[in-house]
Amino acid sequence: MPKVGMEPVRRKALVDAALRVIGDHGSLTVTMSEIARQAGVSAALAHHYFGSKEQLLIETVRSLLRQLRDDAVTALKAVDTPREKLSAIIRVSFQANQFMPETIAAWLAFYAEAQRSEETRRYLVVYARRLRSNLIANLKRLCASDDAERIAEGAAAMIDGLYIRQSLKSAPVSIEASVALTEDYLTRQLEAVRR
Repeated sequence: MPKVGMEPVRRKALVDAALRVIGDHGSLTVTMSEIARQAGVSAALAHHYFGSKEQLLIETVRSLLRQLRDDAVTALKAVDTPREKLSAIIRVSFQANQFMPETIAAWLAFYAEAQRSEETRRYLVVYARRLRSNLIANLKRLCASDDAERIAEGAAAMIDGLYIRQSLKSAPVSIEASVALTEDYLTRQLEAVRR
């Protein structure tokens, strides 16, 4: 019989374990038993809490997105100007907990899964829309609407592209270098539209 009050703790442990196991495998071809073993619980208990591996994987995506959203909200509240807010969005995108090798591997695995799973795709579309919306909202305060949309698309593509390059491990880009590259892109684009 599960201990009363342990469900939230064990659910989080299973989500964290799923992230680590997926990151180690580099794909979603993991078993509930592997995830449960990493979390220190039985596969039966993992099934009890999530019902299926697919539901655990969906909760893992949701967990990553919640953390990213919460971090973005906190970072945006800490700054005032539109340009500072853009920098905060970039920093949050590349912060250490999102740029760890296992997290990057999990993100890529979820993107691959989105080709087959409508629910996974839906969550990743929410992420892309949120990033785009945050970028555009602040860029529109610095330049014309058409320019804001174009620059936001480029910045979002850089963020996603740097994640892909990081996953290849052939030429890893540090957090600082990733932030600097994206900041340089934004600065140059904003200078060009102000001329």
